[in-house]
Amino acid sequence: MAMIPSFFDNRRSSVFDPFSLDAWDPFPGFTFPSSLTTRTPETSTFANTRIHWKETPEAHVFKADLPGLKKEEVKVEVEDDRVLQISGERKIEKEDKNETWHRVERSSGKFSRKFRLPENVKMDQVKASMENGVLTVTVPKVDVKKPDVKAIDISG
Repeated sequence: MAMIPSFFDNRRSSVFDPFSLDAWDPFPGFTFPSSLTTRTPETSTFANTRIHWKETPEAHVFKADLPGLKKEEVKVEVEDDRVLQISGERKIEKEDKNETWHRVERSSGKFSRKFRLPENVKMDQVKASMENGVLTVTVPKVDVKKPDVKAIDISG
């Protein structure tokens, strides 16, 4: 699958990617009154978890940067119709009345990303690992059997 550069926000996007289930936000950075959106300041940054998806000859590999999360706080699921879902939650730190916060910049909240996988994957052999805050999900591809070619003698 080729990565197609986006015309929006100078980044790679899933606007033209038939395998992505992400919705395009035509108003990035534009704030709406709270009644018009479900995003809250606590979840706005973390909810946009960036994930790389590359295809190798053997597998589809997804990598997500999830700093500060433990593997118990992340879920990787596959649905019957070849949809891979990566989700999780970073809890808000509890405030202690004896502490004074000077700055709160770390994002928190829930995130969920879904990807429609192509037909050439082995859904029953998906593997996931997490090391140093990077989640790696590997979805092996079905082995493509090359057709047997038999030379035919030409008579005459």
